[in-house]
Amino acid sequence: MSNEMAYSAEIAIRDCMAVKPGETVLVITDEPTRTIGRALWEEAIETGAEAVYIEMTPRKNDGAEPPPTIAAAMKQADVILAPTSRSLSHTVARKEANQAGARVATLPGITEDMMKRTLSADYQKIAVVSAKFAEILSKGKVAHLTTPLGTDITLSLEGREAHPDTGIIHQAGDFSNLPAGEAFIAPLEGTANGVVVIDGAMSGIGVLKTPIKMTVEKGYVTKIEGGEAAEKLDGILAEYGKLAYNIAELGIGTNDKAILTGKVLEDEKVMGTVHIALGNSASFGGTTQVSIHLDGIITRPTLSIDDQVVIKDGQHMI
Repeated sequence: MSNEMAYSAEIAIRDCMAVKPGETVLVITDEPTRTIGRALWEEAIETGAEAVYIEMTPRKNDGAEPPPTIAAAMKQADVILAPTSRSLSHTVARKEANQAGARVATLPGITEDMMKRTLSADYQKIAVVSAKFAEILSKGKVAHLTTPLGTDITLSLEGREAHPDTGIIHQAGDFSNLPAGEAFIAPLEGTANGVVVIDGAMSGIGVLKTPIKMTVEKGYVTKIEGGEAAEKLDGILAEYGKLAYNIAELGIGTNDKAILTGKVLEDEKVMGTVHIALGNSASFGGTTQVSIHLDGIITRPTLSIDDQVVIKDGQHMI
């Protein structure tokens, strides 16, 4: 393991997760992210934790549940780190582990380069900015998102609580991605209407060469246009039925070290972007339960919450 990887693993275990001697630390990984899983497990051992390493078969898509054996183990752990090729963030297993008191960090699709680069960010600053955006989203009633490429959509936020993804996971029940850096909310089901043009990157596809245009009516995507990428996205969603087309999330990127790479873990954190996700929202405050959650990254957004412009053409206004 390189010195840079060891340093990044140390930041994750000691600073982000605040692992203490004697705590049970469960590292869940799969073959594509095995190297990172081992690095985190070895660092957890160095802290004096009871460190457990589990490798599973890669899941089919983001949001697919882990095997029942792993889900059961998650409820027994004090700390969970999940560097996996597909995301466990929006799963029942992750949610129930948090409810049981575990501190959880998911690292879906993380690469060694991403880990070395993004874990060097100023997470105290990220926490402040993410918390501020989350506060604005939580107090807001209506979000209006536009872009120069044609995005123009409104979403109701009434009665929903936003979440800051800070990377500071110190209290029982805390949850975050690593790398972190976003504020996100589940819009009220059935209220999203308009057009969304995804031009940055799309989960399951990667960085986009051609934008994907989605028509949204009463909370669901009703048409997807944009060539090969659009056809691929529609094919992925169709396998899971109507609920997969649900407008599940409005998120704001807040990590200034993040760049578009085609890995959604990093893509959705890019400073100055907004993302709209489809599918599962039940894991973070919505009511739609389906085993898929796909994020689409939008560049140069202008976002208004009620009468306040919080992002203008990709620049934060708060």
